[in-house]
Amino acid sequence: MSGHRPYHALVSDDDPLEPENPFGGLPMFGDLGRLLGGSGLAGTDAARQLAMAVATDGKSENNVDPESRIRIEQLARVAELQIAEATGLTVSSGALVIEAVNRAGWVQRSMDAYDPIISAMSESLASGLTDQPVDLPDDDPMSSMFAGLFQMMGPLMLSMTTGSMVGHLGRRSLGVYDLPIPRPPSDRLFVVVPNIEEFGADWSLPREDLTLWVCLNEVAHHAVLNVGHVRERLLTLLRDHARAFRPDPSALEEKLGTIDLAGGPEGLGALQEVIGDPDAVLGVVQTDEQREILPYLAALVAAIEGYVDHVMDEVGARLIESYPMLTEALRRRRVEADASDRFVERIFGLELTQEQYDRGHAFVAGVVERAGHEGLARLWESSDTLPTPNEIDAPGLWLARIELPAEPDPPTD
Repeated sequence: MSGHRPYHALVSDDDPLEPENPFGGLPMFGDLGRLLGGSGLAGTDAARQLAMAVATDGKSENNVDPESRIRIEQLARVAELQIAEATGLTVSSGALVIEAVNRAGWVQRSMDAYDPIISAMSESLASGLTDQPVDLPDDDPMSSMFAGLFQMMGPLMLSMTTGSMVGHLGRRSLGVYDLPIPRPPSDRLFVVVPNIEEFGADWSLPREDLTLWVCLNEVAHHAVLNVGHVRERLLTLLRDHARAFRPDPSALEEKLGTIDLAGGPEGLGALQEVIGDPDAVLGVVQTDEQREILPYLAALVAAIEGYVDHVMDEVGARLIESYPMLTEALRRRRVEADASDRFVERIFGLELTQEQYDRGHAFVAGVVERAGHEGLARLWESSDTLPTPNEIDAPGLWLARIELPAEPDPPTD
């Protein structure tokens, strides 16, 4: 990686002309070529449209009713005051607003927020495809088509995958921080009312309590991710992970080599099946750069989630009568991932498994046990006090490094 620095050092860092289309003879590829038009913006627009269609089932959504909007605005003030008092962190620069949105509203805002990470990945794939030409026989009459196909598939598949990924997230996300990814600095959050209502009905949860729980959780995440050095550190890790993607043309070459395009509809059907498999086009090989980044990304996310859970247990238990029932349902929900959720996590470099949440919980509990809440408050003090991967599993090491007195860690088996 050019300019690579080791991760043990914390970083802060009207009818437009159609382009020439090598697949014009095949209607499907002609449509794809016009869709992308050789432009990143076209790909982004296509991804956004697909995300909207997936999130809403292609149907027009009702606006959130005014009563829900007003109630959520009231709960925002409660959540802001309670989280600020519990954490000592600056939750907002003015007055925090939590906006009630539908699924389409979530998609619109999230596409903009994820764009820097997706763009970094797109650039990596594009450069990788240019640097790794596909070895196809010169006497193969389909070689010229395949050569262009490989150059186009990376950006196309990323656009399709991004749209599908964000669309599926829009169908289940309750707020901004279902994925712990920093958003652009703002005093405005949002919660997805249709998803809250659907989840509450499925689990027979009190709607008012559930909405307050979600608001508190969103504000707690926002308080941490609003800390400048935490935000920059996490974004740097996410972008560096995205930039470290490399395409695997051999995977697509192997799959395409078995397809007989001269076989008529069956051949084209098989080709479309390959195009629908993002693993074949985006590649499944984890790079050395990503293997180096992931432990630091996992450690930071574990610390954030463990801290937020701790704050929620302190604040939520006081404010919400049904807090234990809500917490059991909501924390089970976050680790019950389907295949599309796991693919999202792999794209972003996040590992949101129960084991990771348990790591964060054990770290925070260990700090509080040894150094109290005053010791825990040091966690977000500066970039130098963010825990390393080893320290997440041994909070006594972290306390020793930041020079806080602590009881020794218990022996491990």
